[in-house]
Amino acid sequence: MSKALPNALWQRGWLQGVEHRPSPNFGPRPAHASIDLVVLHSISLPPGEFGNGCIAQLFCNQLDWDAHPYFQSIRGLEVSSHFVIDRHGHIIQFVSCDDRAWHAGRSHYRGRDNCNDDSIGIELEGLEGDTFTDAQYTSLCALMQQLQQAYALAYVAGHEHVAPGRKADPGPGFDWKRFRSSMGNSLLNYPNR
Repeated sequence: MSKALPNALWQRGWLQGVEHRPSPNFGPRPAHASIDLVVLHSISLPPGEFGNGCIAQLFCNQLDWDAHPYFQSIRGLEVSSHFVIDRHGHIIQFVSCDDRAWHAGRSHYRGRDNCNDDSIGIELEGLEGDTFTDAQYTSLCALMQQLQQAYALAYVAGHEHVAPGRKADPGPGFDWKRFRSSMGNSLLNYPNR
């Protein structure tokens, strides 16, 4: 299994210097998993509402299902992501990158199924198709640079690319050209879009 390389910023797959909110929704990666993909997502709970703590509550199985009518449609859902970046650029980590978070679901990318097995999931607080903030792009690029130092990343894709027809996030509001340009000369393979 591919583990984080020795680095003072990483401890057992946890990035130091960001908020940690451990989620119970994770499992072990397969024995020979090669962590080489980052999957970008967008999320807001309820849709279009930001900064209310509901994403963290969902990922930690603490969401009050009766607090909003929309929550009935996702009642009992057990999901997680490795990271969430809120609208202000604040980063929260929910699952060690050495473990398998439950973010991609049924998926296929770069010739492999089950992207959860060998990917790192990053959620951007936002509404599918809407734009994201400058602070989120800045934090995303900083996080990606830390991930590249610790893991042999070769690919980055949206949820829409690993589960086409089933998922559409982060959607057309995510500026792939800006993201790629901000990442500079990183040796990542980006989706064709």
